[in-house]
Amino acid sequence: MNERVTIRDVAKEANVSIATVSKALNGVDVVRPMTKEKVFQAAKKLHYVPNLLGKQLKTKRTKMIGFYTHTIVGPYFSSLIEAIAEEAEHLGYGVSVIISSDKQVLRSHLLGNMVDGFIGFESLIDDEDLAIIRGEHINAVFMDRQIKDFSISSIVFDSRKAGRWATGFLIAKGHEKIGFLPGHPGVYDSDERYRGFQEMMAEHHLPVNPDWVISGLFEEQASYCNVLNYLQTTPKNCWPSALIAGNDLSAIGAIQAAQEMGLRVPKDLSVIGFDDIDLLRYFEPKVTTVQNPIKEQGRQAVIELLQLIDGVKEGENHILPGELVIRETVENYEE
Repeated sequence: MNERVTIRDVAKEANVSIATVSKALNGVDVVRPMTKEKVFQAAKKLHYVPNLLGKQLKTKRTKMIGFYTHTIVGPYFSSLIEAIAEEAEHLGYGVSVIISSDKQVLRSHLLGNMVDGFIGFESLIDDEDLAIIRGEHINAVFMDRQIKDFSISSIVFDSRKAGRWATGFLIAKGHEKIGFLPGHPGVYDSDERYRGFQEMMAEHHLPVNPDWVISGLFEEQASYCNVLNYLQTTPKNCWPSALIAGNDLSAIGAIQAAQEMGLRVPKDLSVIGFDDIDLLRYFEPKVTTVQNPIKEQGRQAVIELLQLIDGVKEGENHILPGELVIRETVENYEE
């Protein structure tokens, strides 16, 4: 078995001191460019891998951030994680993605100095965990709750306003019987979108019929099955004229269920989603939706977290605006 190449071997190969190698590999500006290049070439030739543990002990930094969630299913998470990883790499950090509902796994990472800070979701972190985070001054950015503290920030969508926009747009098109497909109970974005929906309906003195609140769970299949079951078991004269889906996947599922029942979207049923995921480019009819800046959310979360880690600021709330994107799945209501 070959012995591990050390910094001493690199210094010998480059014909410089160990101190010069250390400064060159750590980006210290006092090393001349030609000398730095010699060191880099020597390290490359010898396949030298720096002792990251030793470096972490000196700097008290891992140069890693954590992303904690119980799931990464769906296009929202794929876009979000891609944006987080790209921005972190650009800023010299790696990302450790932890997918687990096990509290012990979460706490071992939080308290084990495995990362310098983390980006997380409400469903995985309860009040007890939050007390630990605050007490240990762990740097954190939440993406589905508005919260701020000395070492805690949040980057969220303005989902309540988005819910109001979607509802108001349908009402302006003449719809009064409007249904809603919420996501998982207790999830920030789902609750806020539904709250906006309720507010706008109340402001226009329109009832929220509980029969028209159909579970979507932010999933295409669940939305398809539940909407299809509703349409199959409910008299046609009792149907809503429009549905607001909790996200775009739910909108796709709802549209597929309507089409299976022989309904024309939007002629017989109008549908609105949220997020404007890339998948919509390949789906017909083109889905009207509220565009949320998913990649910008991921990018800003990394920037915010690193500023907390560097101690240049205290925690803040950041609310990202959306935009109503009008396409083909909403039509004026006609009796």
